[in-house]
Amino acid sequence: MTRGAAALLARGAYSLVLRLATPAYLLRLVWRSRREPLYRHALGERLGFGPKAAPGRLWIHAVSLGETRAAAALVDELRRQRPDLRLLLTHGTATGRAAGAALLQAGDAQAWLPYDTPGAVRRFLVRQRPRCGVLMETETWPNLMHAMRVAGMPLVLANARLSARSLAKGERLAALMRPAAECITIALAQTEADAARLRAAGVPEAAVLGNLKFDMSPPPDLLERGRAWRAALARPVVLAASTREGEEPPLLAAWRALARPRPLLLLVPRHPQRFTEVAGLVRAEGLALVRRSEHPDALPAAIGQADVWLGDTLGEMPLYYALADVALLGGSFAPLGGQNLIEAAACGCPLLMGPHTFNFAQAAELAIAAGAAARVPDLDAGVRRAVALAADAQARADRTAMAAAALAFAHRHRGAAARMAATVLEAMRA
Repeated sequence: MTRGAAALLARGAYSLVLRLATPAYLLRLVWRSRREPLYRHALGERLGFGPKAAPGRLWIHAVSLGETRAAAALVDELRRQRPDLRLLLTHGTATGRAAGAALLQAGDAQAWLPYDTPGAVRRFLVRQRPRCGVLMETETWPNLMHAMRVAGMPLVLANARLSARSLAKGERLAALMRPAAECITIALAQTEADAARLRAAGVPEAAVLGNLKFDMSPPPDLLERGRAWRAALARPVVLAASTREGEEPPLLAAWRALARPRPLLLLVPRHPQRFTEVAGLVRAEGLALVRRSEHPDALPAAIGQADVWLGDTLGEMPLYYALADVALLGGSFAPLGGQNLIEAAACGCPLLMGPHTFNFAQAAELAIAAGAAARVPDLDAGVRRAVALAADAQARADRTAMAAAALAFAHRHRGAAARMAATVLEAMRA
């Protein structure tokens, strides 16, 4: 069988599976909307329906909250270089769409990314008629990318990253994934290692332009409030930032085992649909809980007696980092690859990370080398180190040095947004 025939057969099988799964996909969205009502909004867009849009917009797809935050830096720079630019923003999650709404200006549009069946993709492209597409970070949609190539639309993978694990998975599905990668006009990679893996996956051209997350500027009002609240607290604060499922139980057990007086644990789960679940885990461990969402405007009076302050709000990570003496990086204490550590650095928060940071491998090593972060072997060791840094008066100098190193590290690597915006606009003109 020829390579072209194998690719056609693989995409046909993939499309058939997606068509058969469409009812389950829609039911899952309705199910998720019980906790996040935005998932019920404009369900027809998921199948490529919706109002027709003015042609010629630049289309940027940011699937979720993290990608949308990174896209914000690119959007700002695109508007600076091309003030008349009109955008189409698409997303896959409710948190991404909510954050993306804040980026819209007059003449822009927003929609859900269509389900990757041939019909939904075709309807989406006919209705939206973008001039060029930008996918953020790691998105691969075989039918959508094939349709764009057939239509002659340039496609840019921005802030692109590809781990060795993801490359290996793609190679096992090479008949489907390699033709999709070959549809990308250019990948704007975060690191040389990412660029090499992207080329190995089939991307025709990959340029190393840095990481957009370094260009994200924390809102000054959130930083100011966080620092003011930290000054008002009479106890140290340890932040568990963007924790993932399976990380909270051992963290809470380790926290309960600490001798009193304990620091305050500021616990912020990565996914908002888990806020209530994590609150239940805290109570089940016998720890005194205060929820941020119940006291939106001021420090709660009970915070002095609380063991855990649950950060169950969206868009306030800079406030939480500014509040903390030190942070534990969620997603790095289980084999999940870690979360964005650059935001912590930009807020001047010392960071401790576990052994699993493959999603941000180079940034993690650079942060450690700069003295902005340190690696610990496991969660128990992380808790002990964090408490020592936060609560030990003799560790104040180490903590201050790490905070200063974090700010310097974040500033030193800025500039990716300007480089990526110029390349995207060039692709759009092609």
